[in-house]
Amino acid sequence: MPTQTTLTQQFATEYAKGAVPGMLRAIRTIKRANNLILVGALAASYLHQAHYLATLGAGMFAWIVPAVFDLAMLSMLTIAHTAGMAADAKRAAMKILAVVVVISAAVNFAAPGPLGLRIIFALVVGLVAGVEWVAAKIRPDFAAIEAREVAVITEVNPNRKLDPEVAKARAAKAAATRRAKQEAAEAAAKAAEDAARARAARAAERAKAKADREALGQAELDRFLRAGRVSLDEPVGAHRAS
Repeated sequence: MPTQTTLTQQFATEYAKGAVPGMLRAIRTIKRANNLILVGALAASYLHQAHYLATLGAGMFAWIVPAVFDLAMLSMLTIAHTAGMAADAKRAAMKILAVVVVISAAVNFAAPGPLGLRIIFALVVGLVAGVEWVAAKIRPDFAAIEAREVAVITEVNPNRKLDPEVAKARAAKAAATRRAKQEAAEAAAKAAEDAARARAARAAERAKAKADREALGQAELDRFLRAGRVSLDEPVGAHRAS
């Protein structure tokens, strides 16, 4: 005899069907909004700094220097939040980012105007870093999704009983699997980095050996030329003496 499906179960089924597309749409919307915020903040900071430097007599450099700092900020943020990037590269990028943000905020704050306006323009620079930092962390919480799925199934399907400890164990197992995959990816990235360093070391050794051989050959050539000049100079000197 077919099981009667309740309205709650039908709603839960339809809700589950739209949950993933809805989440993906939300992530895309948030990332587009973050990109717009980033563009607006960079434009405001760039134009404000360029106008201020122009009033100081910087000429065309008033428009070049702020662009260099803003692009450096964007580049360091990209390095810092790119998955699989080497840890030392991320640390170096964060250090450079801190220096660039401080300098850019200082220039924005140093521009003439009311104190409140100067503070706002200085905070705009921090907004650029903050928005990119948040954008790097936008991702689904799969453990929470799985736990919620188990809870919904238990609530709407009375024929399917699932012990809370079992649900917790399943969520923990899924989290452990994700951690293992992440650790494997990090290990692979580290192995690739070590291999690249080894290749670079071997290339450096080959280049040094080649340079040493060239230097040795040049030294032999110099000695040969000096010996030739000495042998040519001796008859000339003897002829003059006679």
